[in-house]
Amino acid sequence: MDWKNLLSTEKLAAEEPEPSDFDQYPINAFEKDYNKIVSSAVFRRLQDKTQVFPLDKSDFVRTRLTHSIEVSTIARQLGIMISKNTTRYRPTDIGETEAEGISSVLLCAGLLHDLGNPPFGHFGEAIIGGWFKDNLKRVKYKGHALKTMLTVQMIKDLEHFEGNAQALRLLAKAQYDSEINLSAAVISTLVKYPTNSLSFNKEDSDIKKHKPGYFFAEADMLCRVSGIVGTRKESGEICRHPLTYMLEAADDIAYATADLEDAFKKQLFTLNDFVAFFESGYDSSAVKNNGCPEYYSQLLIDDLKNRRGEQPDSVEDNRAFMRWIVYTRRWLMYVAVYRFSRSYSDIMEGSYTGDLFYETNHAISIKILKDAIANFAFNSTNILKLELSSQTILSFLLDKFVRAVLYYDYADEKFKPSEADQKLLRIFSENYIQDYNSSKTGDEGTDLYLRLLMVTDYISGMTDSYARTLYRELSGIE
Repeated sequence: MDWKNLLSTEKLAAEEPEPSDFDQYPINAFEKDYNKIVSSAVFRRLQDKTQVFPLDKSDFVRTRLTHSIEVSTIARQLGIMISKNTTRYRPTDIGETEAEGISSVLLCAGLLHDLGNPPFGHFGEAIIGGWFKDNLKRVKYKGHALKTMLTVQMIKDLEHFEGNAQALRLLAKAQYDSEINLSAAVISTLVKYPTNSLSFNKEDSDIKKHKPGYFFAEADMLCRVSGIVGTRKESGEICRHPLTYMLEAADDIAYATADLEDAFKKQLFTLNDFVAFFESGYDSSAVKNNGCPEYYSQLLIDDLKNRRGEQPDSVEDNRAFMRWIVYTRRWLMYVAVYRFSRSYSDIMEGSYTGDLFYETNHAISIKILKDAIANFAFNSTNILKLELSSQTILSFLLDKFVRAVLYYDYADEKFKPSEADQKLLRIFSENYIQDYNSSKTGDEGTDLYLRLLMVTDYISGMTDSYARTLYRELSGIE
C-alpha cells in the first residue's frame, strides 16, 4: 500500500462543479468532507444517542456526538504524532503533504465512526440482532418463514446487526444523496472490519475478523473503495486501511478514559474502589522494576494514589481523578503511536493482526480501564433498568415495521399490506423509500432483504428520544 492511493480524494458519486473563483482560496478535499459531515443530519442525530448511559438526564454525560468529537480530536492528534515523532521508528515516506492528509482523514473518520449505531448504544445493536434471530423463523412471508426466502449471508447480516456495517451503508447512500458524498480515503478508514457476516470470528487472531464490517448489500461498494485506495490484495482479500488502526486506538482511548470519567462523576464507584480494581487486574506481587508491562501499569496507578494527597475527600478525589485521566490518556496515545511506528512495515503490507496496544507498556492498563467500565457502569442497577426499557422499545418497533414492509410495493390480492401496515409505512421518511426504490433488483428474495434493511435503516437512524416517543405513541401510552 502507498499513501498516494491511501489518501485518495475520489468520491463515490459525481459532484456539482464549483465556480472557478473558488480556486483562489483553496480548501483541500478532506476539509470539504469535514464540512459536509458536521453539517449533515445523520451527524447531528448523534447528540441524542447513547454512549454508555441510555436516556440519561444529566447534561455532563457524554452522548455519541460528544464521544465522536473526542475520538476525532484524539485521532487527529495521533496522526500528527506519527508524522512529527522524533524516534528512530518514524516512517520516512510520510512527508508534509501526507502528514496533512493523514490528520485530516482521521479528523473526519473520528466524527463518523459511530454513525451507524442505533439508539441505546451497543445494547441497541444486540437487541436488533437478537430480534432477527428469534423472528426470521417465526414471521411468515407468503406462508413461509422469512428465513427460507433469504440467503445465508443475508440472514447473518440481520442476525449479527453491526453498527460499523450500518455506518458503511449510510455512506453508500451517497450514490443517491450527495449530503455526505465523501472521499474514498475517509470511507476506507472507517471500515474497521473488512469481513462479512459469514467470515467473522471473535476469537480469530486477526483483529479485522472480530466483527462483520459490511452487509451483503454494500459488498460491491466496499470492493470499489478498496480498489481505489489500494487495500485489496491480488487474492481479493481486503486489508485494513493503515489509518483504521489509529482510528480504532482513538476510539479505545476515548472509551477507556472519558466514559470512565462519566461513570466516576455519576458516583458509580469511589476512588478506593477503582484503585483496588485496577491493582487486582494484574499480579502486583510479580511487579518488579524490570521493564515488564505490569510495572508500567503499577506506575500509572501509583501516580493516581500520589495525586490524592494524605487526606483525600470527595472534592480532592474528583480533582485527582480528572487530572489522572488526562495524564493516562497521553500515555495511551504515546504507546499507540509507538506500536504504529514499530509495526509500520507490517501495517503497510496488510499483514499486521493486532491493535496498537499489542505488546506495549500499557496493553494491560487499557484492558483494566475497559474492564472497569464494564464492572462499574454496565452492571449498575440504573443501566440494567434502562437497557431493559430499551429492549421493550426496539422490539416493539421491529415487530410493527418489519411486518409493515413485507408486502410493500407487491401487487397481489392475497398478499398485500394491511391498512395498519400502510399507515405505518407513511411514517417512514421518504428518503428510506427512495433508497429502497433506487436499490431494488427485481429478485424477490433480494428485494425482501432490502426491505428488511429499510427497517433497520429507519430504526438505527432514530435518536433515543424519538424511539421512546414513537413507541409510546404507537402503543397508545400517549
